[in-house]
Amino acid sequence: MVTGLYWHPDCLLHVMPTGHPECVDRLNVISAVLEGEAFASLKRFEAPQATWEQIGLVHERHYIEAVLRNSPEKDHYMLDADTYLSPGSVAAARRAAGAVCDAVDRVMEGEISNAFCAVRPPGHHAEPDRAMGFCLFNNVAIGALHARTAHFQHRVAIVDFDVHHGNGTQTVTARQKGLFYASSHQSPLYPGTGHLHDHGEGVIVNAPLAAGSGSKAFRHAYEERILPALRAFAPDFLLISSGFDGHALDPLAGLTLEEEDYVWVTEKLKQVAEEYCHGRLVSCLEGGYNLSVLGESVAAHVAALMR
Repeated sequence: MVTGLYWHPDCLLHVMPTGHPECVDRLNVISAVLEGEAFASLKRFEAPQATWEQIGLVHERHYIEAVLRNSPEKDHYMLDADTYLSPGSVAAARRAAGAVCDAVDRVMEGEISNAFCAVRPPGHHAEPDRAMGFCLFNNVAIGALHARTAHFQHRVAIVDFDVHHGNGTQTVTARQKGLFYASSHQSPLYPGTGHLHDHGEGVIVNAPLAAGSGSKAFRHAYEERILPALRAFAPDFLLISSGFDGHALDPLAGLTLEEEDYVWVTEKLKQVAEEYCHGRLVSCLEGGYNLSVLGESVAAHVAALMR
């Protein structure tokens, strides 16, 4: 089994205002830990830029044009209350989406078994028509529709264990049969979506968790709700929105997960991928804002992908 790792220096060009939690150092700490000897066997790739056609699988033309039109030559342009463009943001966002699409291609071709995309900005809050929640383009949703259109994978699943609900990914799923979206997330919490009985054209499975929930509640949500639904869907391809802000030490939420929980859920999702889609799995970084634990949480996740 060969695991791919995607990164690109352009992802460091997305520079947020001072004090913003979605900062360049998030990738720096991840890069540092994944340079360790335990990760020497990773097959490393520089993320290509997503084409505008790939981004257009999810995002409406007027929104893409607005992002390009408002890309600043210096300083920042505010897209929403906590989402900004800097001069390098468009390049970073194209690399983030391009990483997922290229990982899908290489997994489908059998060059790698699975992949982790260490990229930013994150994506799962981005709606088809607007930026939101630190996110410009919805990386995993773009990858999912790329798997469908370029590789004829008719049943594509996305599982999201970020502490925040991926409203943008759910919107895409709700509009299209053949997609599956499952999310475990703290509720109530930003963005206020992800209710138990949400539904749409695609399959939507939400597992809201109360503040203070830890390993027991998190694992119960997967064993009793998400994993049975995922198996019933029988995916041809599986993507993961890998957010590590459910960690007990993360400043933006109130779950109490530990690195061992990320190992556990990764292993469970790998097992489903092996059962139903020949192990085809691509994971993409979403949240995680405590720099002291983010690197170790990602390392635990990637190590589980490699085993």
